Amino acid sequence: MKLIDDWKTVAVKAWSMRLALLSATFSGAEVALPYFNGIVPPGTFAVLALVISVGAALSRLVHQPKMYQ
Repeated sequence: MKLIDDWKTVAVKAWSMRLALLSATFSGAEVALPYFNGIVPPGTFAVLALVISVGAALSRLVHQPKMYQ
């Protein structure tokens, strides 16, 4: 495995990275859901993680011109 040359720029500025991290956060929150019993409906964080994961995948296909400015 070899990293791309500008991996630091991509890690900081790419929307796909931001959305992937947000998705991971919601996935982790699903584990903590029993502590929020009655506050958040079951499956809410899982659905949010799914939607954001799809957004992260789609954002990899979109040109992001401001990333290199």
